[in-house]
Amino acid sequence: MLSPTPHRPRARLLALLVGLACAAGVLLSAGTATAHAALLDTSPKEGAVVQSAPKQVVLTFSEAVSMTEGSLRVLDPDGNRVDRDTVRDVGSGGEEQRSVGLKPGLPDGTYTVAWQAVSADSHPVSGAFTFSVGAPSETSASVDGGEPGGGWVGLLYDVGRYAAYAGFILLVGGCGFVLLCWPGAARTSAVRRTVRVGWLTVTVSTLALLLLRNPYINGGGLAEALDVSALSTTVATKPGAVLVSRLLLLAAAALFVAVLFGHQTRAGVTGAQQGADTGRRDLRFGLALGGSVLALGLAAGWAAAEHASTGIQTAVAIPVDVLHLLAAGLWLGGLFCVFVLLRGGPAVPREAVRRFSGLASVSVAVLAATGVYQAWRQVGSFDALFGTAYGQLLLVKTALVALLVCVGWVSRRWTARLREVPEAAPDEEEPEPEPVPAGGDPVRTAQLARQRAAVNAARRKGERERDAERSGLRRSLLVETAIAVAVLAVTTLLTTTEPARTETSAQGSDAAGVTEKSGPTQLKVPFDTGGKGGEGTAEIAVEPGASGKNEIAVQLDDARGEPLEAEEVKLALSLTDKNIGPLPAKLAPLAGVPGHWHATGVQIPMAGEWKFALTVRTSDIDQTTENARARIG
Repeated sequence: MLSPTPHRPRARLLALLVGLACAAGVLLSAGTATAHAALLDTSPKEGAVVQSAPKQVVLTFSEAVSMTEGSLRVLDPDGNRVDRDTVRDVGSGGEEQRSVGLKPGLPDGTYTVAWQAVSADSHPVSGAFTFSVGAPSETSASVDGGEPGGGWVGLLYDVGRYAAYAGFILLVGGCGFVLLCWPGAARTSAVRRTVRVGWLTVTVSTLALLLLRNPYINGGGLAEALDVSALSTTVATKPGAVLVSRLLLLAAAALFVAVLFGHQTRAGVTGAQQGADTGRRDLRFGLALGGSVLALGLAAGWAAAEHASTGIQTAVAIPVDVLHLLAAGLWLGGLFCVFVLLRGGPAVPREAVRRFSGLASVSVAVLAATGVYQAWRQVGSFDALFGTAYGQLLLVKTALVALLVCVGWVSRRWTARLREVPEAAPDEEEPEPEPVPAGGDPVRTAQLARQRAAVNAARRKGERERDAERSGLRRSLLVETAIAVAVLAVTTLLTTTEPARTETSAQGSDAAGVTEKSGPTQLKVPFDTGGKGGEGTAEIAVEPGASGKNEIAVQLDDARGEPLEAEEVKLALSLTDKNIGPLPAKLAPLAGVPGHWHATGVQIPMAGEWKFALTVRTSDIDQTTENARARIG
């Protein structure tokens, strides 16, 4: 039996790593939570003065959002609500729009619009703006209240997210190390403890996230987390359903871990010959298959509720994100297992370390490939990589991963120099005393047996310390583990940061403004379908650009200025101030002219500031919708 002394450094190390991860999460997420659905436009516009009271208020978002009754409020100058409470989805042509009707006969004055929503990737977003009817006035309306995703609830929710990722990595990495690298590791206390801590961490954090979800998105206090009646509302949402499904998978994972460890322990006790029996081979195959299904299910839950579920090419992005998470778990979780074994566990067979080295190489390759795709999908342009918080965090993560790979190369060098050490006997909580000789003192005999076990454990530890190769490998793995904690912290922070594409889209919408032009109207609309065709520019010409019948021509060019072929091009016009539209313009490709689409007889009923929603589809999965505004008439 190992003496108690080596366990204390391992416990301190585990506490240090967990504390470092939590501290990094707290420090990195100390700012205001960023939302992932950007508000692109409003009608009436912020600060606008309209001559007559509008019939409704319309918000346009960059991605799908969910809004409940009462989450879009309009307050008069005295702070009284003048909306009809019911929030409607009025988007069309690829637009994500939500509206609320207003009571008739609103007097002149300044009105305040306050709104809250949950973006498609489960993060809350909120805001407020004002507009005036007739002329601006003083207003006493107040929208003060709890900020969604803020305060102690937001802090605890972020910590729970970090803890859930860390637990997933330890759980998947520990089980993967046993199944793929060294089955005997299941009989060591270090690996058993790692997997159990991982399972307990992800389970407790998931329960906490489920309870905190309602006050997190509504800006409530900690007391609301204990409101069990709100759980039914939470479970009815996509993020709530994902958390519940994760708990069900974790219940199955607990049974899987018990069978896995029990099987390997029995195999070690009954001997290798019985372990090679057909029934045991079938059980190992079943464990590998069941473990893969559980790991895929857990990873898919994250992918379905985070960045991968929104934006372009979601059908490709979700499975890619699943592979990314599994590769990270096998690599970083397995790395931690190797480290704790080399630090204080039994001697690890050289072949086990080499198998993990190969597994780590494959995992790094998968991480690199899937990471490049995710970076392109979420960033989209070179400028956004340096000009947005998401892009800058991605650069930090890339640098940390590159450093981790370099340190991993050093570890592989140490692995190649390892001398073979026979596999040690499995850890036991307490050694069995030797049989009591006839006439002997059983208490004394048990004490002698424990002393001999302690001496043997100390001797094995000394031999490991004198093994320079293993000592060097332990040092490099310590550095790897510390960097891996930093990578995990930055990765989790990326999931709470607005993607660069969304941020630049919102900035572009603000910068686009309104094209003031009399006579024929011309617009240039940049787009990026995200795959086939990629980036390009659409030139829209409207003639005569006045109320009545018009001809609309659309010319598509790629990033090099060459005509771009598209599978489908759609255009819809809306006059939001008058609640007109969207009016579709039936575009058809112009025969013999690549990249040109044309529509005739498009009726524009009145002059005003019209919104153009252009949809370009270049393949079955590559499509984007961009908005622009221009004054007609």
